[in-house]
Formats: sequence, C-alpha cells, structure tokens
Amino acid sequence: MDKDLDQRIQTLAQWLYESKYPVVFTGAGISTESGLPDFRGPDGLWTRRDKGLPPTPMAVSWHDVEPNAGHLAIVEIQKLGKLKFLVSQNVDNLHLKSGIKPELLAELHGNIAKLRCKNCGNLISRSEGFKHCRCGGELVKSVVDFGEPLPEKDLQLSFEHSRKSDLFVVVGSSLVVTPAADMPREALLSGAKLVIINQGKTPFDHRASLRFHERIGDVLPRAVKRLKKLMSFFE
Repeated sequence: MDKDLDQRIQTLAQWLYESKYPVVFTGAGISTESGLPDFRGPDGLWTRRDKGLPPTPMAVSWHDVEPNAGHLAIVEIQKLGKLKFLVSQNVDNLHLKSGIKPELLAELHGNIAKLRCKNCGNLISRSEGFKHCRCGGELVKSVVDFGEPLPEKDLQLSFEHSRKSDLFVVVGSSLVVTPAADMPREALLSGAKLVIINQGKTPFDHRASLRFHERIGDVLPRAVKRLKKLMSFFE
C-alpha cells in the first residue's frame, strides 16, 4: 500500500477512536461501487445531462442493488458505538439495507423504498402495499424532487448533529448541493475536524483536516479495521 495512504488511513482510525461525537455524511459517490451512477463524476448523471447525453444504462434495477464495502464499513462503525449520526443525500435505501439503525439516519432527499404521508409525514415501506396512512392521510413518494422542500425533521436533525460533531466525515459527496452542503460548514464552525473521502474536488477541500481522493472501498474498510485494533488494544 502507498505509504502516504497508509498514514492517512491510520490517522482517520485514530481520530475515529478519539472522537466523542463522530458524524458521517454520504453522497452518491458511496453507491457507485454498488453499480449506481453518481451525479457530478466524469460519467455522472448531471455531467452527462450537461453534455446532452442520456444517463448510462444501469446493469441492475434500483431495487436489486446491494450495499458495498463502504456502506458496510459505516455499519461496523455503528456496531463499535462510534457513530453518533449519519446524514445522507442518497435515496437508494442502501444504508437501511446495510443495517444502519433508522434512528441514527437522516435521508435528506427521501428514500425510493418509502412512501410519505401527506398529512402527518410518517414514512411507510412501499412493500407493505398501503395506499393510506394509519391517520387516513394519502401516501405519496418520499423522494424529494428539485424545488421541493427537504423533509423538515431530517433537516433539523442533520443540522443539530452536525453542530454537535467533533469529527465530520464526508463520504462520496461533491458538497455543492445546499442546504445539505451547509452541514460540514456547521461542523467546522463548531470546531470539528473535517475528513473528506471523495474522488472529485469539493469546495471544502482547502478546509479539510484529512483528504482522500482514493476509492471509498480502499479507504473506509481499512480505517475501520485499524479502529477495531485500537479499540481492542486500548480498551
């Protein structure tokens, strides 16, 4: 392994170990290794759209996509008791599929597998087959389209946990879509260390304490493995 990469992975593991309030923030980049397209990468949805090109055909359907090593590494952080909260811009349901506890997750742009009640805002799995909520309200898709407001509760929780964090780890996001991209700014203002794992550039690169341009699957699982060693050695 590249000596510099090895040192950065060790630093990330050390910071996760020392952190009292680590928060993880994920974007479309974490799901590309599961076969889903990102948005602003070289072959991303918006990159292709801006070039007048159609989206790249997917090898599998959205519902058949499985979590990858990056998703599973975050689940391991949760199992180790080192994940205070996870904020995601993704709608692919892969975090819940991987085993993230719903109470530790805010999905800012909704979830393709869930319906939202227009009346009370309750989320219900599409697989349950309901057309109306228990309160009688109509069930509609939960995925947020452009111009629509983000779910208020998820947005509030995301800002709240970002401000509490002492370590804010961005995984696979270009950090250009607001208000989601405001989360790392809030964390920095509260004195958190900022770690960015993303192959493309972000507007926060110059403010990151630790920066990885490598693939998520080459970074996060190894950092978690080191974290486990630190926890078993010192505790």
